[in-house]
Amino acid sequence: MLQVDIRKRLGAFTLDATLAAPAGITVLFGPSGSGKTSLINAVAGLLQPDQGQITLNGRVLFDGATNIHAHARRVGYVFQDARLFPHMSVLQNLRYGGRKDEDRIIDLLGLRPLLQRRPRDLSGGEKQRVALGRALMCGPEILLMDEPLAALDAGLKSEIIPYFRELRDEADLPILYVTHSMSEVAQLASTLALVSDGRVTRAGPVADVMSDPAAVPLIGVRDAGALLDVTVTDVDPADQLTTLSFAGGALTLPGQLGQVGTQLRLRIPAQDVILSRTQPEGLSALNILPAKITKLTKGRGPGVAVGLDCGGVPLLARITARSAREMALVEGAEVFAILKATSVAPMDVGAG
Repeated sequence: MLQVDIRKRLGAFTLDATLAAPAGITVLFGPSGSGKTSLINAVAGLLQPDQGQITLNGRVLFDGATNIHAHARRVGYVFQDARLFPHMSVLQNLRYGGRKDEDRIIDLLGLRPLLQRRPRDLSGGEKQRVALGRALMCGPEILLMDEPLAALDAGLKSEIIPYFRELRDEADLPILYVTHSMSEVAQLASTLALVSDGRVTRAGPVADVMSDPAAVPLIGVRDAGALLDVTVTDVDPADQLTTLSFAGGALTLPGQLGQVGTQLRLRIPAQDVILSRTQPEGLSALNILPAKITKLTKGRGPGVAVGLDCGGVPLLARITARSAREMALVEGAEVFAILKATSVAPMDVGAG
């Protein structure tokens, strides 16, 4: 467990952050300049706070009397740029970090066929896997990742995300992961921390934070949406559709998303959820779910975030204040949530 409670003045900007990060991937999400990189640099020992405390698994890394040097903190750091040594082979780059669990890490990241190559002969995704392996082979107690996929195109991202996900599920260590990409949040995060103006404004289990209407202004109206854990229950190859079941009902999405029994995680964009007070008929939309309103939060603009309970599973919708007023929406009201099958982007579907 990582625990951070620090303050640092950086010119006109002040980092004043409190965070608890358990094992798994804690994603730091927020706009550029919000303090995400400064926060992980303080954890790494690359930035010394003015005051506060940082502890890792009960060991004090920084407080008023202690400031452990960066090289002694047992931190693995993966940057946006892989920063491999061009004159070394993949194996030599890996061993530069150490030889902790060498064979297991090489196999975990699928690096064995690459060991004798030089960085110039690797794709961007392969370089990042090597950088991750090098960070892990130093035997870290925590892993820091600063936008590790930002420089990769969509194809390379889809190549490396499964390795990150497997690391999250297998490694018993906290991972701080900085990103601007909500699709990476949806596919990787176990904990979500929203960062704004140098502060962690909200943090908790990713599904809880994502489905909270009050978090919509912090996440952004385009990125806001609930996460659902679903199971593939039917695949229709003729129509290229997959049926996914969860406690609140079933969803039909385009494509063959996995074999029957496959568990997936979906991000349902709040702006793509339509609400109706009565059960609609004659619609082209394939997904109509009964729900109950749990919370209404008025935004700074014309929108209202509507928290929904769908069979015990939280959903989120964003509609205009006029619609909420004309529909007489109140907490406890029964509604129907409508979602077009094409609303969920492929990048927002990941392994459960």
